[in-house]
Amino acid sequence: MFTRISTAVADHKRIGVAVSGGADSVFLLTVLRELNVAAAILHVNHKLRGPESDADEAFVRALAAAADLSCHVATLPPAEGNTEQEARRLRYQFFSDCISQGICDTVATGHTLDDQAETVLFRFLRGSGSAGLSGIRPETATGTIRPLLSIRRAEIREYLKTRNIEWREDASNANTDYQRNRIRHNILPELTQLNPALPEVLASTAEWARAEEDYWTTELDLLEPLYLQTAPETVLLNIEPFVELPLAAQRRLLRRAVERVRGHLRAIGFHHIEGIRALMATREGSGRIQLPDLDVYRSFDQLRLAPQGFDARIERNFEVPLSVPGLTSLPDRRLTIEMELVTPDGVYNSDVNALDQAKCLGSLHLRNWRPGDQFERYGHPGAVKIKTLFQDFRIPLWERRRWPVIVMGDAIVWTRRFGANRNFAATTDSESILLVRDLASVGIESVRRNV
Repeated sequence: MFTRISTAVADHKRIGVAVSGGADSVFLLTVLRELNVAAAILHVNHKLRGPESDADEAFVRALAAAADLSCHVATLPPAEGNTEQEARRLRYQFFSDCISQGICDTVATGHTLDDQAETVLFRFLRGSGSAGLSGIRPETATGTIRPLLSIRRAEIREYLKTRNIEWREDASNANTDYQRNRIRHNILPELTQLNPALPEVLASTAEWARAEEDYWTTELDLLEPLYLQTAPETVLLNIEPFVELPLAAQRRLLRRAVERVRGHLRAIGFHHIEGIRALMATREGSGRIQLPDLDVYRSFDQLRLAPQGFDARIERNFEVPLSVPGLTSLPDRRLTIEMELVTPDGVYNSDVNALDQAKCLGSLHLRNWRPGDQFERYGHPGAVKIKTLFQDFRIPLWERRRWPVIVMGDAIVWTRRFGANRNFAATTDSESILLVRDLASVGIESVRRNV
């Protein structure tokens, strides 16, 4: 048993030991002290059990004094909501802070093989894929290690009892109102009657799944820049090449896209990913589905993932005077238009963003496209509704909402993608020219090319 733990901590010397006062963490402290790698004791009092929580803290402080180790205690009551999840977040933030403050180089927690088995079963029942079945990682990128993942809980208690080492029992661990406790005390023991080696089988499943996930992480790092275009808070993808990928790659890339937007995959299950795939299944069209904290929008052959309420954050309509020459920037809309006065040299009739200054002597304003707007394209006779151009040029619905146009009075003299109005466009006879640069559209066009 000591050999397994020693191997797990072989590369670590200054370890902060997370001690709750329970048997597993007391055993972890005992072993790491004997291995001479325990640098400090870390304890979090969440104040969830009143006097019992305070008694746990006093017990841990006494352990630290007896071991002649510094004891670092944080009092962190979790906020309302998912108490267990929030408490866990607070603990690991505290551990990370201890590392950054130089108290220790690594933090060890007392998760055991039984914890691993319970986690895998819990996630399986919840509907997690292989990523969830990878369970508790032996080591994380943030500096946490779990040296006891190969050790059974019963082994630990037997060791402590034979050496008369005391520990604290958390009464809340017996409360089967919590699903994880029901798994520990009711479901897993019942299943173990069918297969006494079930905890080891579940722990092995975690190792198997973890290797699969490590492989796929490398593959996804290669696939992501080819198929996902990540912008602030959103991810775009081109449907046609995406659906040609193997099914396993599609599902995992969609999970990666969801994680990029939400920051995590909590509450996202198999049926959510399949719902996104169903939205992409038709050859053409548009559609929209709402997932937990996620808005998935399909238009033509593009798909956008964004936070719920993303499009409604900013008022749709806007209108501002245009700086001529100069930059007009609307950061909240991620829109910047540059107007530059140039001579005719080097400007050709094919430059759809060149305006004749003499035809634009009125006040120019920048605003969004609005229903009913019409536009006369350079080289094309007659006026056409911009909405029709959107359809002809397959402009996704989410881009149309704040599509910029430049107006002089009631006339639209320029619009994104379609360039200068033919009645205001520069010609070979133009003596002074206004070049319009839509700096935001550079990013939009690169999305179209890359995906």
